[in-house]
Parts: sequence; structure tokens; C-alpha cells
Amino acid sequence: MIGEKKIVVVLPAFNAEKTLEQTYQEIPFDIVDKVILVDDKSDDKTVQKAKDLGLKHIILHDENQGYGANQKTCYNEALKLGADIIVMLHPDYQYTPKLIPSMVSLIANDIYPVVLGSRILGKGAIKGGMPIYKYIFNRILTFIQNVLMGAKLSEYHTGFRAYSREVLESINYSENSNDFVFDNQVLAQIHYAGFEIAEITCPTKYADDSSSINLRNSIQYGYGVLKTSFQFFFQKIGLVRFKFLSFKK
Repeated sequence: MIGEKKIVVVLPAFNAEKTLEQTYQEIPFDIVDKVILVDDKSDDKTVQKAKDLGLKHIILHDENQGYGANQKTCYNEALKLGADIIVMLHPDYQYTPKLIPSMVSLIANDIYPVVLGSRILGKGAIKGGMPIYKYIFNRILTFIQNVLMGAKLSEYHTGFRAYSREVLESINYSENSNDFVFDNQVLAQIHYAGFEIAEITCPTKYADDSSSINLRNSIQYGYGVLKTSFQFFFQKIGLVRFKFLSFKK
């Protein structure tokens, strides 16, 4: 069934020169049809490394637009190329691409339309080197989000996700933030639209070259996550409407 679907992996990249090759080499090209790298005005040689590896679909942002804006470009291009299943993978080798077949099979066989690679299921996060404060921060935010959104996810903050074409064509991701909270807004949109989400255990690897946000940005991100969750809750009970939670026409 997987072979009948066009699978596109998107790599939202920023300063991924040192980790891109290791990530790229683990992508299962026996089932993946295309790989798209969008570079958000990196300061290093990410683009040259991508060219050296033979990537054919490379898109450059003329200026740094943000993590969310990077993903918007990724998904727009993947849909334009006719993708049936889109896998978003951070090119910092924090997540192993070897899980792609397991993730996309759930979508290709019409079991779930969305699959997340969770670092929290099992003991992958701490074992893989996730800082304790990040783990605690993750758990607190996830608990609050589950309460406000009526869900039971183990985490909302993973950078390893697979979506069916139908999902991305149904939600208004273009209305989302250009910053890190984009990921959480996408999950809020998916929940609001009634799509089911699956999770699989994903080992994680925190290294010096792995992408991370500083404390200031982490606090800002946390605020954005809580804001998104409350927006979902208030719209769900009919108090107010937010444009990003509306459906595409």
C-alpha cells in the first residue's frame, strides 16, 4: 500500500550543515519519492551541503523568516509536487529517519491521517539526553494542552511528524505563526477539524549540533503554546472564533 502513495519528506533547515548528511543518509529512499529542503537563510553552508548530497529540491529564503514560515514553504511545495503523505523531519539528527516507514504505513493504510514521533513515550527523551528542565517544561505544557483541548497526546512538541495530504489541505496552516508555536497551532487545527492522531515511540539524540531554542525563546514559546490552547478551548465552547482555527474553503 505504501508504494501506491507519493511520499515527500520535508526538511525545514537552519544551520544544519553538520547534521544534514547523517539525517539524509538514513532516509529510506526505497519508499520516499522526493526530499525538499527549505533553508531559512542559514549562516553556515547548509545549502552547499544539500547540493553536495544531491538534493534536487532546495528552496532558499532570502531572509530569515522563522521556523513556522519555513514549514509553510515546505508544505506548499510538497503539495504542489503532488505528495500524498508529507513527513516533516528536523535535519538536526535529533530524530531517526528510520521510523519513516512505520509512520507512513499508518497513513497509507488509512489507519490514522496524522502520526507523531514521540520522544516522551517510553524513555527516549531522558535517555537521549533531553535536558531535565526541557523535559519538565514539556510535561507541564502537554498536561495543560490535553486538558484544554480534550486530547491524550504524550507530547505536542516533537519535530517529527507525518501528515496525509487531506489533513494539510483541510487546515489553515498559512494563518499560523511564523515562529516556533506554528507546530502547536497545527495540532490545534487538526484536533479542531476532528482528525485522529497516532503516536509512535521515537528515540531522540541531543548533541551539541542539535537545534535548540534559548531560555528567552523557550518562555515565549511556552506563552504561545498556552495561548493557542486557550484559543482552542474558547472557540470550542463557542465564546469566540479565531481565523487560524477556521477550515479552508
